[in-house]
Amino acid sequence: MIDNTPAVLVLEDGRVFRGHAYGARGCSLGEVVFSTGMTGYQETLTDPSYHRQIVVQTAPQIGNTGWNDEDDESGRIWVAGYVVRDPARVPSNWRSRRSLDAELAAQGVVGIAGVDTRTLTRHIRERGAMRAGVFSGDAVSDVAAMRAQVLAAPEMAGADLAGDVTTAQPYVVPAQGERRFRVAALDLGIKANTPRMMAARGIEVHVLPLTSTLDDLLAVEPDGVFLSNGPGDPATADHAVALTRQVLERRVPLFGICFGNQILGRALGRGTYKMRYGHRGINIPVIDVETGRVAITAQNHGFAIEGEPGERFDTPFGAAMVSHYCPNDGTVEGLRALDVPAFSVQYHPEAAAGPHDAAPLFDDFCNLMAATSAHASKGAGL
Repeated sequence: MIDNTPAVLVLEDGRVFRGHAYGARGCSLGEVVFSTGMTGYQETLTDPSYHRQIVVQTAPQIGNTGWNDEDDESGRIWVAGYVVRDPARVPSNWRSRRSLDAELAAQGVVGIAGVDTRTLTRHIRERGAMRAGVFSGDAVSDVAAMRAQVLAAPEMAGADLAGDVTTAQPYVVPAQGERRFRVAALDLGIKANTPRMMAARGIEVHVLPLTSTLDDLLAVEPDGVFLSNGPGDPATADHAVALTRQVLERRVPLFGICFGNQILGRALGRGTYKMRYGHRGINIPVIDVETGRVAITAQNHGFAIEGEPGERFDTPFGAAMVSHYCPNDGTVEGLRALDVPAFSVQYHPEAAAGPHDAAPLFDDFCNLMAATSAHASKGAGL
């Protein structure tokens, strides 16, 4: 049944959208962004990269398949707030254990339903992602007071958030079948499907906290290092950048995705910037500069690396290039070092819940580790 408890979404610029309560009641503040995915709302909600963001779903009907116990990408919902147009009254799926509304309420996530999400999305596209607040029940007051709360909230630019979502203790995801490689994965907000995809390729994944040192990484005796996705402004991630530079100096094969792409970019000397409204969804095209091949990708980022498609540039570790870009806006979507074994992409090859065009990037990582190992053995005369 629809709950008629009033709810209000108040944007930083004063725009107001009214609806009814969905999920928990109360007040939640964050950066309002939109996601174009028509499926996979459970994976979106549990993606740590959405930490401190209020997510607007552009798909009009949300919650149809309920909530299950298998598709979480982390141990909790990370979004600050949730905005939907037409929530399902009754979920219908054989794996469903409870409704989305019930799960949001159980985890204290304040949402709003009944919003004209098309108008809201167009507003964000024109004005850019901005601070906002979802207010419902007793938290609803006059607009000026609610907007004052929004304006007092911290901005996403300059936000150092990876430390909030990283694992507290190292853990291991064993390889499926025979172990081919061992990888040290720096957890900047890693999704559960990422080590699962690597394990399926015979990789034993050691997931390490963001605070790890080079000695911690090397203690794993890794064949490669992985930089995960994560939230926040990459300009604040100085520790991860310094650690990446140490890995590059030792020529350990390195693969980064999303936030990890930005970390590698900074390690190679590139700057980063905040995008107008970012890329969030599972239908974003990316072009490989060398092959011209187009992949439809899953993405979630509000910051990007400075550069031009196909650009080659010098780094402290030799030459590198912008290997991928988005044809929609020219955004840098991938980097490749040409003199050290390292590459990264801005999108999600684990792609829960799809698409799977980019999954072969994990195979590329395996090939890079194998080639580097073979070269080292040959150089040692083995």
